[in-house]
Amino acid sequence: MRYEHKTEPLLPARRFVARLLVHTAVGLTVIAASLGLGVLGYHHFEGLPWLDATLNASMILGGMGPVDPIRTSGGKAFASGYALFSGVVFLVVVGIIIAPAAHRVLHRLHLEGRRTG
Repeated sequence: MRYEHKTEPLLPARRFVARLLVHTAVGLTVIAASLGLGVLGYHHFEGLPWLDATLNASMILGGMGPVDPIRTSGGKAFASGYALFSGVVFLVVVGIIIAPAAHRVLHRLHLEGRRTG
């Protein structure tokens, strides 16, 4: 997606909302893919049923920690990596979702600075 240059006018509100929705959809897609990875990992390494694997992956991705105790070495290695991965995903998704608003604020400040400067 192309952002307007600092010399271009501010994006109209309707197109800005559309940009926000696209960024939110991308963020939710990243979360869904990350959750899917966690579900598959817990199901494979810990042998958890699908619903329990989903619960554990959701709790880790949300920063709460696992529900079921981790018993296998493979499960412990997976859970450790998935927890670190989840922290990075959180930061990336926040960046994706707030990027349009941050850009709009900076763009508006730049435009106002040109008018008064």
